[in-house]
Amino acid sequence: MAKVLVLGAGLNGLSTAMLLGRDGHEVTVVERDPAEPPPAADAWEAWARSGVNQFRLPHLMLPRWRAQMVEELPDVLDALVAAGGLRVNTLELLPETRRGPMRDGDERFETVTARRPVLEAVVSAVAAGTPGVSIRRGVTVTGFLTGTRGALTGTRGAGDGPRVTGVLTEGGGTLRADLVVDCGGRRSALGSWLRAAGARAPVEEREDSGFVYYGRHFRSADGRLPVALANLIQHHDSVTVLTLPSDLGTWSVTLGISSRDHALRGLREPERFDAALARYPLAAHWRDGEPISGVDVMAGIEDRFRRLAVAGIPVATGVVAVGDAWACTNPSLGRGTSIGLLHARGLRDLLRETDAADPKLASRFDELTTTVLEPLYRATVWFDRHRLAELDADAAGTPYRPDDMRWAMSKAAFAASLADQDLARTYHTIGSFLALPDELFADPDLRASVMRLGAGAPQYPLAGPTRAELLAILN
Repeated sequence: MAKVLVLGAGLNGLSTAMLLGRDGHEVTVVERDPAEPPPAADAWEAWARSGVNQFRLPHLMLPRWRAQMVEELPDVLDALVAAGGLRVNTLELLPETRRGPMRDGDERFETVTARRPVLEAVVSAVAAGTPGVSIRRGVTVTGFLTGTRGALTGTRGAGDGPRVTGVLTEGGGTLRADLVVDCGGRRSALGSWLRAAGARAPVEEREDSGFVYYGRHFRSADGRLPVALANLIQHHDSVTVLTLPSDLGTWSVTLGISSRDHALRGLREPERFDAALARYPLAAHWRDGEPISGVDVMAGIEDRFRRLAVAGIPVATGVVAVGDAWACTNPSLGRGTSIGLLHARGLRDLLRETDAADPKLASRFDELTTTVLEPLYRATVWFDRHRLAELDADAAGTPYRPDDMRWAMSKAAFAASLADQDLARTYHTIGSFLALPDELFADPDLRASVMRLGAGAPQYPLAGPTRAELLAILN
């Protein structure tokens, strides 16, 4: 059993800590933000997390996350439901005319969700009570402690690199561990810490994702949620609309645009946000509640990928990156926590067969990350790049017709889901992150059905305003 240091007490950090603690490891979680989490009932009003820029923005926990939690951390789901978390089947939210009667197997679309402060307060409370796990808040990590350099065996050869043995903290303190797990999220400084420790620079890809999100939360007077008239994510001319149910009779609406579309930035103003939302007939009624926030803005979002190996050889041992500290994308698809939990499970499983002090752990974790996790990241970025280009084409008044049959299949799949109950489940499987499009569309009969029913559909099949109508509202 190892002494493990987890950096970051967000959802991925706490989940990683619980998985490792329950396997018998001694786990310390360090978190820069000093505020202790309040009871879940008070979290929305009382808790601020300056280190998490999306802390008060809309969230939906996907069915894939819930399925993993049922297997690994079911007590967290129980605690979330007890705190008012919403247990919901996202397919069942669709009108019955779209999905037909619920069938055997549709339970795979179940999830439990809540606003981020409520969710994190619940996870924090369960983690704090987990044997082997301790949480220290108000600790700022500034770099790595390192030991003797040694041979690092990779898939293509061997090299020398530092062995991370702990971390340096603000004020000159140190914390030692057999393994440091960076769960510091989007703002992780892992690359600079490694370079300062004498390691080769990790492989990094970084670019602005190109999206801006305007989100607003609401509450009903009687605890009832709006009826969903369409998918929770709706793509329209120039705007993506997200309508997300949440805990204790609350919900959120988000309008997402291209960051280059300056003409629509008036959506940050509550009156204009509401006026624009009113023009989407399948989403307008989600405004019929008491606002419990202004319009929160999330911008400057990066797509970032980081690999702690060069040519297959780890740049250091004793340290790994999990979840958003490894790779992060545009959050509108809601995949980050599902990917992070899958990543944490992989680390837990590797530590069952590889000692934390074994240099081979770095190579094996890199191999796992590359083969299992990276395809999920690449598929997400692929979709985001196309959607961003489509939004930019909308703003320019030009049609978006890329030479990519996978994108044509994606567009046709949604249109076909409006006409066929089986294909509604296919599309919902992708949206729930239970399978990737390439996995499903490997079936030639499915591809044929999708193209037959959806290939000739309008670019935006759902009712909504034109760009000109939106501009008239905002000007």
